[in-house]
Amino acid sequence: MDTQGIEQMLSVLRSTAAQAAGKPVENTQVSGAPDFAAILKGSIDKVNESQQQSNQMAEKLAAGDTTQNLHEVMIALQTASVSFQEMVQVRNKLVTAYQDVMNMQL
Repeated sequence: MDTQGIEQMLSVLRSTAAQAAGKPVENTQVSGAPDFAAILKGSIDKVNESQQQSNQMAEKLAAGDTTQNLHEVMIALQTASVSFQEMVQVRNKLVTAYQDVMNMQL
């Protein structure tokens, strides 16, 4: 996942939350800042690609393909699992941030 893009998104969320609370806000907008939806979609696509690739490797190994090494397949499966868990945690943080913003009193 692109951590720089995530940090920029969190910065925008924090400044929006501070602005909604009536606090003075520093100008943290970066010109040419990445699009939130594009970064999120790109991250989801990478996780999906990783899962599909690891599943294909596992299917080839199960079918008896001798070019697939067991350790490479296991590493690919674990990498896909960890990246999916990371995506779930990011989603949970975004939902929590959204709920916090929605619960703010103006």
